[in-house]
Amino acid sequence: MRDEWCGPRRPSSGTRRPRWWPENEPWPPRGPAQHWRRRRRRFFGLLAVVALLLLMLSIYGIASIAWLAATKIGLVASSGATTPKLWFVGGLIGVAVTLMALVARHVAMPIGGVLDVIDRVAGGDYEARVIERGPPPIRAIARALNTMVVRLQDHDRQRRDLMADLAHELRTPLTVMQGKLEGLIDGVYRPDPGQLTQLLEETHVLSRLVEDLRTLALSESGALKLQRESIDPGDLARDAVRAFAADAAARQVTLTAGAAANLPSIDVDPLRIREVLTNLVSNALRHTPAGGAIAVHVAPAADGGVSVEVRDTGRGMSSDEISRAFDRFYKGSDSRGTGLGLTIARSLVTAHGGEIRASSAPGGGTTITFTLPKADS
Repeated sequence: MRDEWCGPRRPSSGTRRPRWWPENEPWPPRGPAQHWRRRRRRFFGLLAVVALLLLMLSIYGIASIAWLAATKIGLVASSGATTPKLWFVGGLIGVAVTLMALVARHVAMPIGGVLDVIDRVAGGDYEARVIERGPPPIRAIARALNTMVVRLQDHDRQRRDLMADLAHELRTPLTVMQGKLEGLIDGVYRPDPGQLTQLLEETHVLSRLVEDLRTLALSESGALKLQRESIDPGDLARDAVRAFAADAAARQVTLTAGAAANLPSIDVDPLRIREVLTNLVSNALRHTPAGGAIAVHVAPAADGGVSVEVRDTGRGMSSDEISRAFDRFYKGSDSRGTGLGLTIARSLVTAHGGEIRASSAPGGGTTITFTLPKADS
C-alpha cells in the first residue's frame, strides 16, 4: 500500500530503506538534506512559540486596557489593581493556547506535509501525494502539487517508454546489417549487388528513423523553423498524391486527389505540409488491400482555412487503436512502419496552428482529417 502520510517525516532508526528512497543515497539519511529537514522542524517550532507569545501578550494587553477602561467609567468596581486579576488572565492565556494549537494543527502541519512531499518528489518518488487538508488556500496548494506530481510521473513514464521503443526500433535494422556484414566477411554471402542493396536499404531505414526523431523533437519543443509562404492547397495535395501514383498502381489501389472550387490560400511551410500528406498517404497505402481506394480531398474549413481529408477503404481501426493512433511508436498488428508517421503529422499540423483527428471503424476504412489556417491578409 502506498504511504500517503504527509506530516513531517523523521528518518527511521532501523536499517530498512523506504521503497521511494534513492538507491545511491545512504539510509538513514545523512548530509545537507537531513540537516535542512531538522532546520525546517526547528523553524516551525520556533514560529509556533513566537506566535504563541505574541498572542498571549496581545490578549494580556487588550484585557488590561479593557479592565482599566471599565474601571474608569464605573462598570467595574476599582480595587486599586492596575492589571486584571490573575484568574482572568489565566483564562485568556488558556484561550490563546487553544487557538494557537488549532492554528498549528490546521496550518503548520499541512504546510509541513506539503514540504515533505516536495522532498520526496525531489528524490525521485513520483508516487508521493499530499493529503488535502487545512484551510482552503493550503488545500489548493496541495491539489496543485498533486497535479504537478501526476504530470511529472506521466512524463517520466513517457520518457522511459520512448527510450525503450527507440532502442527496439534501432536494434532491428542494426541486427540485420550486422548479420549481413558478418555473413559477407565469413563468406556465407557473396558480395553481389543484391546483398549490398539490402544493406543500403537498412541504412535508409536508420536514416529515416533518425530524421523522423529529429523532426518530432524540433516540432514538439517549438524549435522547428517554418518557411511559410502563401500557396494553393489544392495544388499542394495533387503534387503530394502524384508522387505515389506508381506505388498505388503496383498495389492495385485507386488513388485520387480532389479539391473544392475557390479554395482560400493558406500560409504554411509547403515542405512540411507535403511531409504530412506523404505520411498520411503512405500509411493509407500500407493498410489498403488490392482493389481498394484512397481519396484525398481539400475543402474550405468553417474558420476560413482549409480542411484536408485522407480516406481509405482499409481494414479500419478499433476504438482503442484510434485513441492511440498518434502515440509515438504505436503500430497496429499488421503495420511495418516505424510508428512515427502519424505522430509527426500531428506535430507538424499543430506547429502550423491546425488540428488533426482520426475516425474509423473495423472493416469500414479510416479517415484522417486535418485543418490549416488561412493565409494572413
